[in-house]
This record gives sequence, C-alpha cells and structure tokens, in this order.
Amino acid sequence: MTRLLAESPLIVALMLGVLAAALIYGWLQTGRKPLVIAGLAIAILIPILWFVSEQWVTDRERIEQLIHQTADAIEANDHATALAIIGDEATRNQAAAELPQWVFTQADVGSIRSIRLVDNTEPLQADVDMIVKLNVNSKRGGVQNFRVPRRVLLTFEKRGNAEGANGGWVVTRYQHLSPIGDLDAFSNQPN
Repeated sequence: MTRLLAESPLIVALMLGVLAAALIYGWLQTGRKPLVIAGLAIAILIPILWFVSEQWVTDRERIEQLIHQTADAIEANDHATALAIIGDEATRNQAAAELPQWVFTQADVGSIRSIRLVDNTEPLQADVDMIVKLNVNSKRGGVQNFRVPRRVLLTFEKRGNAEGANGGWVVTRYQHLSPIGDLDAFSNQPN
C-alpha cells in the first residue's frame, strides 16, 4: 500500500476522485447532506495525496535517482563521482580499472527493467536490471564514436545513515552484458 501511495499517486487519486464523485452524485439524487460532506472530504484528500507523494521518496525512487546521477557523471567522464556510489572495494577497483579506458560522449539510461528490493536481507539489498545506451571512444585508439547498448545488472545495499548523500544506498556488485543478456567481448565478470 505504501508503494502505491508514494510511487503511483495517480491510481489512488483516480480512485478517490471516483468515490468522491459517486458520493456527490448520491447527494444530488437523495439530498442527504452526509453524502456531500463525505464526498467533499474525500475530494480534499486528493491534493494532500499528491503533496505527500512528492515529499515521500521511497527506496526504489532513491535508487532510480542514483542511477540517473551516476549516468550523468559517467557521461561527463567524472570517474570520481561515478565511483563514489560503489561501496565494495573489489567492485570499486574493477570499475576504476574499466572506466579510464573509455571517453564517454553519451551515457543514457534507456530503461530500468526492474528494481527489486530483496526481502529478509540484512542490510537491505536491491537488484536492478536496466538497459543503458553509451557512445564511447577508446583511449587506446581504434574504437571511435562507438554506440553500444548494454544491459547492466546492479546489486545495491543500504548502509549506514539513510539520510546521507546516497540515501544509504551503495553498489556492491555490477555486471554489464549485451542487451539480450549474453556475455560478449565487452562484458565484465562480476567479483
């Protein structure tokens, strides 16, 4: 229910709107004042719902924000900012070895296929499956203006202060594959 309220306020607002309209219609047909009072009270809840939804950032929404911020850092070739989200030393070293090989001219999140919070994990974990679109140039020469779509699998872990810079979420594992999910010449092997 909290996910519905925080992440899909349009659905709840439509349900409340239909209920409010039905109560007001009932009042118009019967003349019973309690129906119009209830209908107006429910109608007043709709803007309150939108306000609460905008203020309430769920774990899924925070992870999605981090993904887009990191894509912007990668596109700007700001490796320090891109690596700052990685909370596992071996994974950070792996990414630190891969990123400097390329000059990125575009890094867009094409679609986030899923953000799945893994229940009963301590600390809380989330698995992300997404498609990214990259335009890259090789620093070693050879590959210039190469457009490559990638499927990226991430494992996030919530650590420490939930109100910190990352909302407590850090990447502990990542793997990039071809968009259809098979390993190719550019794929990495996760730690």
